[in-house]
Amino acid sequence: MTKEEKAQYIDDLTAELQEAGIFYLADTSDLTVETINALRRKCFQSNIRLKVVKNTLLEKAMDRVADKDYGNLKGVLSGPTSIMFAEVGNLPAKVIKDFRKKNAKPILKGAYIEESIYVGDDQLDALESIKSKDELIGEIIGLLQSPAKNVVSGLKGQGGKIAGILKTLSERA
Repeated sequence: MTKEEKAQYIDDLTAELQEAGIFYLADTSDLTVETINALRRKCFQSNIRLKVVKNTLLEKAMDRVADKDYGNLKGVLSGPTSIMFAEVGNLPAKVIKDFRKKNAKPILKGAYIEESIYVGDDQLDALESIKSKDELIGEIIGLLQSPAKNVVSGLKGQGGKIAGILKTLSERA
Protein backbone atom coordinates (compact mmCIF):
# COMPACT_ATOMS: atom_id res chain seq x y z
CA MET A 1 0.00 0.00 0.00
CA THR A 2 1.49 3.33 -1.03
CA LYS A 3 1.59 6.39 1.20
CA GLU A 4 -1.25 8.02 -0.77
CA GLU A 5 -3.39 4.87 -0.54
CA LYS A 6 -2.82 4.71 3.21
CA ALA A 7 -3.77 8.37 3.58
CA GLN A 8 -6.96 7.81 1.56
CA TYR A 9 -7.77 4.65 3.56
CA ILE A 10 -7.35 6.56 6.85
CA ASP A 11 -9.55 9.39 5.55
CA ASP A 12 -12.28 6.94 4.53
CA LEU A 13 -12.08 5.09 7.84
CA THR A 14 -12.19 8.39 9.75
CA ALA A 15 -15.36 9.38 7.89
CA GLU A 16 -16.97 6.02 8.68
CA LEU A 17 -16.06 6.30 12.37
CA GLN A 18 -17.32 9.89 12.46
CA GLU A 19 -20.81 8.95 11.33
CA ALA A 20 -20.98 5.55 13.06
CA GLY A 21 -22.61 5.50 16.46
CA ILE A 22 -22.12 1.76 16.75
CA PHE A 23 -19.23 -0.49 15.85
CA TYR A 24 -17.72 -3.71 17.13
CA LEU A 25 -14.09 -4.83 16.92
CA ALA A 26 -13.64 -8.58 16.54
CA ASP A 27 -10.89 -11.12 15.98
CA THR A 28 -11.68 -13.18 12.89
CA SER A 29 -8.22 -14.68 12.43
CA ASP A 30 -7.85 -18.38 11.63
CA LEU A 31 -11.23 -18.48 9.89
CA THR A 32 -11.17 -20.15 6.50
CA VAL A 33 -12.24 -18.24 3.40
CA GLU A 34 -15.46 -20.23 3.31
CA THR A 35 -16.20 -19.46 6.97
CA ILE A 36 -15.41 -15.75 6.69
CA ASN A 37 -17.64 -15.54 3.62
CA ALA A 38 -20.45 -17.18 5.62
CA LEU A 39 -19.91 -14.56 8.35
CA ARG A 40 -19.98 -11.77 5.75
CA ARG A 41 -23.28 -13.13 4.36
CA LYS A 42 -24.79 -13.29 7.84
CA CYS A 43 -23.66 -9.72 8.52
CA PHE A 44 -25.03 -8.52 5.19
CA GLN A 45 -28.41 -10.14 5.93
CA SER A 46 -28.48 -8.32 9.28
CA ASN A 47 -27.53 -4.96 7.72
CA ILE A 48 -24.05 -4.98 9.28
CA ARG A 49 -20.96 -3.86 7.34
CA LEU A 50 -17.94 -6.06 8.06
CA LYS A 51 -14.44 -5.12 6.99
CA VAL A 52 -10.96 -6.20 7.97
CA VAL A 53 -8.76 -3.31 9.04
CA LYS A 54 -5.11 -2.70 9.83
CA ASN A 55 -4.71 -1.81 13.48
CA THR A 56 -2.28 1.06 12.96
CA LEU A 57 -4.50 2.67 10.34
CA LEU A 58 -7.59 2.23 12.52
CA GLU A 59 -5.79 3.81 15.47
CA LYS A 60 -4.79 6.80 13.32
CA ALA A 61 -8.40 7.15 12.13
CA MET A 62 -9.62 7.01 15.75
CA ASP A 63 -7.17 9.76 16.67
CA ARG A 64 -8.55 11.97 13.89
CA VAL A 65 -12.16 11.76 15.16
CA ALA A 66 -12.23 14.78 17.45
CA ASP A 67 -15.66 14.60 19.08
CA LYS A 68 -15.60 10.95 20.18
CA ASP A 69 -13.53 9.34 22.92
CA TYR A 70 -12.67 5.73 22.18
CA GLY A 71 -10.94 5.20 25.53
CA ASN A 72 -9.70 1.64 26.01
CA LEU A 73 -10.60 0.50 22.48
CA LYS A 74 -7.16 1.47 21.21
CA GLY A 75 -5.69 -1.02 23.68
CA VAL A 76 -7.42 -3.99 22.01
CA LEU A 77 -5.92 -3.21 18.61
CA SER A 78 -3.49 -6.10 18.34
CA GLY A 79 -3.60 -9.06 16.02
CA PRO A 80 -6.07 -9.31 13.15
CA THR A 81 -9.05 -7.00 13.60
CA SER A 82 -12.39 -6.82 11.83
CA ILE A 83 -14.75 -3.93 12.34
CA MET A 84 -18.53 -4.34 12.23
CA PHE A 85 -20.61 -1.20 11.62
CA ALA A 86 -24.29 -1.44 12.53
CA GLU A 87 -27.38 0.72 13.02
CA VAL A 88 -28.77 -1.35 15.93
CA GLY A 89 -26.60 -1.80 19.03
CA ASN A 90 -27.30 -5.44 19.78
CA LEU A 91 -27.33 -6.91 16.25
CA PRO A 92 -23.58 -7.57 15.90
CA ALA A 93 -23.56 -9.28 19.31
CA LYS A 94 -26.44 -11.51 18.23
CA VAL A 95 -24.68 -12.34 14.95
CA ILE A 96 -21.43 -13.17 16.77
CA LYS A 97 -23.18 -15.40 19.32
CA ASP A 98 -25.19 -17.17 16.64
CA PHE A 99 -22.12 -17.67 14.46
CA ARG A 100 -20.13 -19.06 17.38
CA LYS A 101 -22.57 -21.92 17.80
CA LYS A 102 -20.70 -23.61 14.94
CA ASN A 103 -17.32 -21.78 15.03
CA ALA A 104 -14.82 -20.73 17.67
CA LYS A 105 -14.56 -17.21 16.30
CA PRO A 106 -15.18 -14.27 15.91
CA ILE A 107 -14.06 -13.18 19.36
CA LEU A 108 -15.22 -9.79 20.55
CA LYS A 109 -12.35 -7.43 21.27
CA GLY A 110 -14.44 -4.37 22.03
CA ALA A 111 -17.47 -2.32 21.06
CA TYR A 112 -18.45 1.33 20.84
CA ILE A 113 -22.18 1.92 21.25
CA GLU A 114 -23.46 5.49 21.43
CA GLU A 115 -20.49 6.75 23.49
CA SER A 116 -20.34 3.63 25.71
CA ILE A 117 -17.28 1.42 25.48
CA TYR A 118 -17.25 -2.33 26.09
CA VAL A 119 -13.95 -4.23 26.16
CA GLY A 120 -13.53 -7.99 26.09
CA ASP A 121 -15.39 -11.06 24.93
CA ASP A 122 -17.07 -11.40 28.34
CA GLN A 123 -19.20 -8.34 27.46
CA LEU A 124 -21.00 -10.21 24.67
CA ASP A 125 -24.02 -11.20 26.80
CA ALA A 126 -24.46 -7.63 28.05
CA LEU A 127 -24.24 -6.29 24.50
CA GLU A 128 -26.77 -8.83 23.25
CA SER A 129 -29.30 -7.72 25.87
CA ILE A 130 -29.09 -4.03 24.93
CA LYS A 131 -32.42 -2.90 23.57
CA SER A 132 -32.68 -1.12 20.25
CA LYS A 133 -34.22 2.32 19.90
CA ASP A 134 -37.40 0.83 18.37
CA GLU A 135 -37.73 -1.70 21.20
CA LEU A 136 -37.41 1.05 23.82
CA ILE A 137 -39.97 3.24 22.07
CA GLY A 138 -42.36 0.28 21.90
CA GLU A 139 -41.95 -0.39 25.62
CA ILE A 140 -42.53 3.26 26.50
CA ILE A 141 -45.68 3.41 24.37
CA GLY A 142 -46.91 0.20 25.99
CA LEU A 143 -46.28 1.62 29.46
CA LEU A 144 -48.04 4.87 28.59
CA GLN A 145 -51.06 3.05 27.14
CA SER A 146 -51.41 0.67 30.06
CA PRO A 147 -52.74 3.16 32.68
CA ALA A 148 -55.16 4.68 30.17
CA LYS A 149 -56.51 1.24 29.29
CA ASN A 150 -56.94 0.42 32.99
CA VAL A 151 -58.85 3.65 33.63
CA VAL A 152 -61.13 3.11 30.64
CA SER A 153 -61.84 -0.52 31.51
CA GLY A 154 -62.43 0.45 35.13
CA LEU A 155 -64.91 3.11 34.11
CA LYS A 156 -66.66 0.74 31.75
CA GLY A 157 -66.80 -1.97 34.37
CA GLN A 158 -68.07 0.35 37.11
CA GLY A 159 -70.56 1.97 34.74
CA GLY A 160 -71.98 -1.44 33.89
CA LYS A 161 -72.33 -2.31 37.57
CA ILE A 162 -74.10 0.97 38.35
CA ALA A 163 -76.44 0.56 35.38
CA GLY A 164 -77.21 -3.01 36.48
CA ILE A 165 -77.97 -1.92 40.04
CA LEU A 166 -80.25 0.90 38.84
CA LYS A 167 -82.05 -1.46 36.48
CA THR A 168 -82.59 -3.99 39.27
CA LEU A 169 -83.87 -1.31 41.63
CA SER A 170 -86.25 0.09 39.03
CA GLU A 171 -87.63 -3.40 38.31
CA ARG A 172 -88.29 -4.00 41.99
CA ALA A 173 -90.26 -0.80 42.31
